[in-house]
Amino acid sequence: MTQAVDNVALLPGYLAAGTAVLVLLADLFVARRSVTLAVAVLGALATAAVAILVGTGADRATFCVADGCSYLFGGRSALVGAVFGLLTAGVLGLSAPLLRAGVAPAGEYCFLLACSMTGGVVLGAAGDLITLIVALETLTLPLYVLVGMRRQTMESAAAAVTFFVVSVVATAVSLLGAALLYAVTGRLHLTALGPALTGDVSLAGEAPVRALDLPLTSVGIALLVLGLAFKVAAVPFHAWAPATYDGAPLPVAAYLSTASKLGGVVAILAVVTVALPPTVTGPLLATLAVLTMTVGNLVALRQIRMTRLLAWSSVAQAGYILAPLGALALASGRTGPAFSTAVTAAVAYTVFFVVLELAAFAAVVALREPTADGGRIDSYRGAARRHRWTGAALALALIGLAGLPPGLAGLFAKVAVVRSLLTGSSGWLAVLVALNAVIGLAYYVRVAALLYAPDPLDRPARAVPWPVAGVLLLATGFAIAIGFLPQLVLDWASG
Repeated sequence: MTQAVDNVALLPGYLAAGTAVLVLLADLFVARRSVTLAVAVLGALATAAVAILVGTGADRATFCVADGCSYLFGGRSALVGAVFGLLTAGVLGLSAPLLRAGVAPAGEYCFLLACSMTGGVVLGAAGDLITLIVALETLTLPLYVLVGMRRQTMESAAAAVTFFVVSVVATAVSLLGAALLYAVTGRLHLTALGPALTGDVSLAGEAPVRALDLPLTSVGIALLVLGLAFKVAAVPFHAWAPATYDGAPLPVAAYLSTASKLGGVVAILAVVTVALPPTVTGPLLATLAVLTMTVGNLVALRQIRMTRLLAWSSVAQAGYILAPLGALALASGRTGPAFSTAVTAAVAYTVFFVVLELAAFAAVVALREPTADGGRIDSYRGAARRHRWTGAALALALIGLAGLPPGLAGLFAKVAVVRSLLTGSSGWLAVLVALNAVIGLAYYVRVAALLYAPDPLDRPARAVPWPVAGVLLLATGFAIAIGFLPQLVLDWASG
């Protein structure tokens, strides 16, 4: 038997992996930091462009067997691939001053980011549990090294070790869950796993029973979902995020907060919407959403360091992303229109969030020295007076994350979440989302107001490197644009 391979479907993955190889070759033969960085940025942009181009055609599938395909590339996969490519290019732009200062070797740094991007692109098209988990780990593994690349700093080394240890445990939990589900059903493809879990299985010497009635099935589903919840820093699997973000170089923290979280959301959506029965995952996700957004917002109120505040903010934002999927806990939330609305809201909110989060981190990078960490929040007092446009961009990103005008992107994102919950008859969860959004206003508005407060120290302004300024301008402009075109994002998110 000859198995056909659709190389067009694999083209974005080829480009992402090829970018990693080209970066190493450029670093080896040219050995110029600017050339290595340029190759990485161009490769990331080409990956995003090709993902969009391939996604505009008909859905494609490859590596197929009788019960399913391991690689499925469609509209939503194209959106994921494009976002990963653009995020990688943006983070590389933010990393230019860091690399110029010699904080990290350019070749290894760009190679690791390109490898992580490859995992993200493949993750969006994963059609079975093995491909999904391997792609997710390909996305995550390079980040262990990148987090520890702030040389001669104990915080960076401690953050890398923390991230590595907790991530390995989470991966083991996910793999154990996948193994248990395979033991029950004998299936790995996502499209085949769902029907197998709702069907009957035969036990030795006993009459066939429904797979979902077996304790082994419930344990496998719970372990798989909880292991993936680590990737989005959902409570109670969030403890690694603040220390890791604060110890990592600022551009790496930006990548962790955007691309890594996007990978976790894509993985959870893949298993929840295709493979696992919502009767089991719905209550679990509703519980995670409530805990995550509540704990994230309450702890963020007490933060005094900027990176930790953004880390706890991203924890809370993960709760908002999971909230629409919590509507699957009720039968009315599992109907056709309610189900599709919930999935679309989760994907759209993720896109809105990563754009605003990248803009916020870009502004923080612009306001800090290349070798510095995020610093204390009070060190940003008067920053918008010293750097008018940079401070305005940071204030806009924070207000957008809070869901207030003129940050229309964040406002429409929260409206989409609440609307999906009301469509699924989960009004109680919509009320909790609204209450948490009000709590979040306290720290977002406090920091935004601090940017315009008089600075008694009268600190001087500093020049913003042009790559950082370019990323900040593009991220802020894109955040403003999608705020005026929310329906376009919702159409993309619907796949």
